Amino acid sequence: MKPLAENLGKLETNTKLMEEKRDKAYGSLETHLQKLITSTESLQKSSSSLATALRGSSQARGRWGEIALKNVAELAGMTEHCDFELQAVAEGLRPDMVVRLPAGREIVIDAKVPLSAYLDALAAASDEERAAGMARHAQQVRQHMSALASRAYWDEFAKAADLVVMFIPGEAFVSAAAQADATLIEDGLARKVVVATPTTLIALLRSVAYGWRQEQVADNAARISELGRQLYDRLRALTGHVAEVGASLGRATAAYNRAVGSMEARVLPAARRFRDLGAAAGEELPLLEAVTEHPRGAAPEPPALARREEA
Repeated sequence: MKPLAENLGKLETNTKLMEEKRDKAYGSLETHLQKLITSTESLQKSSSSLATALRGSSQARGRWGEIALKNVAELAGMTEHCDFELQAVAEGLRPDMVVRLPAGREIVIDAKVPLSAYLDALAAASDEERAAGMARHAQQVRQHMSALASRAYWDEFAKAADLVVMFIPGEAFVSAAAQADATLIEDGLARKVVVATPTTLIALLRSVAYGWRQEQVADNAARISELGRQLYDRLRALTGHVAEVGASLGRATAAYNRAVGSMEARVLPAARRFRDLGAAAGEELPLLEAVTEHPRGAAPEPPALARREEA
């Protein structure tokens, strides 16, 4: 019986250890669940406050749309001081953004945040209420689209493209409206209104930024060509001056050699005879030598370059 008693004792000890570990695990799980409940309640309160603010104040929604629009433009590399301007005004119209395109064209962007019906649909208790709320949401989006089309920004802004971009700062908002109204996007395009989400607007603005970079490259290429032409003209003038200096050096060398030859042939021999006759003392007059080095002549131009200059 002794081995059996020892095994039973070990089993009891292991069981107590397992119970202790389970109690600790349950305690830790309960703490985490309590934290999760607290965080969920806080998130629900924050979401409720945000929904209330967005539902009740059109100014708050408009401000949110403008901030989101500015953030999207910055993410796309279209900085405020060079490629776009907020709240441009033309004949009483006030779009949220005017994006300048290369070649002097512009794109008008207006931010809209239709949320009241969408929030009602999310809070609906039944599928029927949710579907009705989404239908109202699509109708609100369509109303904003009609309002933008009636403004005809392309007539007021002389350099604007023949369209206006309606920016909605939420992929889900546009997706829900498009699902509830299958012809919403096509009808907007027919009325020259392009519905854009943050993703599509970033793609559009990055395309514009790429166009600006290509425009800058083209401008720099023209400037480089002009600088190259000026440098070539200046080098040609400088080459002429250097050639004149070389010719002058050649003439000076020839005149020096003629003078040395005359002195050695007609003057210095008589002067050296003074020393031979004892009429002069000191060292003998040195021998003057002619200069044999001549300035290097200009290298002839290559035939192709010469023909191009003649043309």
